[in-house]
Amino acid sequence: MANKILVFLEQRDGQIKKSSYEVSAAAWKVSKDLNAEVEGVVIGSEVENPNIVGNYGLKKVYHIKNEQLANYSSSAYTDILIDLIKSIDSQIIIFSATSMGKDLAPRIAAKLDCGIVNDVIDWKVDNSEIIATRPVYAGKALTDVKIKSDKKIFTLRPNVFKAEKITEQAATIEIKKVDNPNLRTKVIEIIKSDTKLDVAEADIIVSGGRGVKAPENFKLIEELADLLGAATGASRAVVDAGWRPHSEQVGQTGKTVSPTLYIALGISGAIQHLAGMRSSKYIVAINKDKDAPIFQVADYGIVGDLFEIVPAMIEEIKKIKNS
Repeated sequence: MANKILVFLEQRDGQIKKSSYEVSAAAWKVSKDLNAEVEGVVIGSEVENPNIVGNYGLKKVYHIKNEQLANYSSSAYTDILIDLIKSIDSQIIIFSATSMGKDLAPRIAAKLDCGIVNDVIDWKVDNSEIIATRPVYAGKALTDVKIKSDKKIFTLRPNVFKAEKITEQAATIEIKKVDNPNLRTKVIEIIKSDTKLDVAEADIIVSGGRGVKAPENFKLIEELADLLGAATGASRAVVDAGWRPHSEQVGQTGKTVSPTLYIALGISGAIQHLAGMRSSKYIVAINKDKDAPIFQVADYGIVGDLFEIVPAMIEEIKKIKNS
């Protein structure tokens, strides 16, 4: 029986990410059936209010602190986590399946020689064991997985588990300072957009495909996204053509997303794209081809020209906002 669960809390610019609250709440829920304690760990320099995660079920947070750790380092973060996991004897380690989580979790699993289940979208406890559900075959099927090793690692898909507040009690913080972290590589500079949302974390995504016809036409996609407070996404064909950056690519070779609303404009729905977005709660598709595969997974579909339909949508949304 597991007696301690450790949640990795991802931070960026000193702010704990939303996906970490989701993982914390999910860990707390499963801990009830495992009779386990739930603790968290955040690595960085200055982290703003890490005790807030106590609202999501964590009683204690280890803050591994060093100015050199403000930005992610796979070597340093791996070594630090391995030492902590061994010192507190945690049997279950949980990450969010973000870019960082998917890079870090398998490194930890290899070092600990333990099993790992990636991209979990549901789980339950059966006979004191976690049964994790994850998509396989590009999302065409689901499989239930149980890890046999003593230590177990799980990565949870963002936007699937709800970041529900459990209590109003703040977590206690234990600061652990690290001298001379193992920085085999060093992040010199991070350049990011101050205005664009990350598709992996957005609650609404408006994506464009080859049906958009030209890169300059993405202004229409961006306008709709701005009105909805959404992130802008793209299919692989669009990214390969150089129309949009890879950071916006949704699909098997891009980012897996699970927003509340996914709007696909001019996207036919190749299986690689569907693998990255079919777990969205609501899918709206607009395509001129009535036989496009995207309509097979869409909750609402419009067969028509997006250059006629989207401007009409924009105007109606503006009317609603201005009323």
